Amino acid sequence: MSHPPDTAPGLQAISTRLQSPDSEIRRIAILDLTDFAGDEHVYLFVSALDDTSPPVRREAAAALQAFECEQGVAALVKLLGDEDPEVRNAASDSLSDLKLASSASYLLPAVSHPLPQVRASALRALKPLRVMASYQAAIAALSDQDAVVRREAVAVLGYLKHPQALASLQALLCSDSDAGVRRAAAGALGYASDENGLPALLKGLHDEAWQVREEAATTIGKLRLQAAIDPLIDSLQDAYWQVRLRAARSLGRLRNPSAVAALLTLLSHQISNLRKEAALALGEIGSRLALDELEKHQADPDPEVRKSVRLAIRQINTTSI
Repeated sequence: MSHPPDTAPGLQAISTRLQSPDSEIRRIAILDLTDFAGDEHVYLFVSALDDTSPPVRREAAAALQAFECEQGVAALVKLLGDEDPEVRNAASDSLSDLKLASSASYLLPAVSHPLPQVRASALRALKPLRVMASYQAAIAALSDQDAVVRREAVAVLGYLKHPQALASLQALLCSDSDAGVRRAAAGALGYASDENGLPALLKGLHDEAWQVREEAATTIGKLRLQAAIDPLIDSLQDAYWQVRLRAARSLGRLRNPSAVAALLTLLSHQISNLRKEAALALGEIGSRLALDELEKHQADPDPEVRKSVRLAIRQINTTSI
């Protein structure tokens, strides 16, 4: 394989250092190589992907995110099966950052790779490309035995916002064995344009994993599903404050006055983040019924809560219902 001559000042010295028996010298040479402009030396990074030292391969993989060329993409895809997890992650990160639509032709075959880490990394890199060619591969990966692969497939579908994927995402939220997959499905449902996902999201509010309940509450707020107002109010009593916080935030998005009484009780909660979120939600709802109680909390010990209370009072006085 022939390469262009290394004529740039210092580039020949770096090429020599890349042949050093000392792996640390080779690694630093890769770092120094990133200082050179142009892409005529990209072959040096690609060659370093075959280095025997994982740190050298990792640095080379990370550096290739700056070069939009198919030569680098093809080499990075091969690296998704590297024995070192940090090298695999660096390759996946670079492929994601490149966002080259042409990368899909190299990545799609990797979704069927025997190793689950390769399948997951390929899907992760496909996600930001948003190419419809990845739809069928992601749908098929929803049945993968590996939970990480299923989770990455959900993310691809969430980015594609394909309406035909909604039923599959709802099914995952209701029945997948992995909490991470269920949480990802709850988040991905945020692109739905109607209430078809409501039953699954309501079930998500009662999931055994608090992270799923938190995500379901968030998505309900994004979709402004008024039919979920009572379940969201119930979520203000969740055992985990993170779920209560997201429920309060979503209630603010829904702007339904029926949530005022429940949100007022949070203004005295010992967790300041909950007091802050409750105040902000009350301001979004804009009901004058909340004014008296909000004014009592203008001297809250937490400055962020005081700021939120003042903001809520101002909002209510400006646009009250």
